[in-house]
Amino acid sequence: MEERSEHPVRWHIVFEGDVQFVGFRYTARLIARKLGLSGWVKNLPDGRVDLAVQGPVSDLRRFLLQMKSQPHIHISRYTITVLDPDPAERRFSVRDTME
Repeated sequence: MEERSEHPVRWHIVFEGDVQFVGFRYTARLIARKLGLSGWVKNLPDGRVDLAVQGPVSDLRRFLLQMKSQPHIHISRYTITVLDPDPAERRFSVRDTME
């Protein structure tokens, strides 16, 4: 049985692969909002995508699985860093590269 923690956890994820110019950021926002997660996503100048997402661990896992299963997105590698949650954050947004 999967343990479900209602306490929010925050993941910082950097994605590599074919992740820019494929609708990655808008797909991430759509999936995150459907799962009730908050955070942000932005492109990095070097071709990677930078993302922070927060919510229950089980929902963060669902988010990551759904992102990896998108046929138009090809993630070759990603790294996850666990951070303290941001209690003020309420929505998931797409950020400009320069933010």
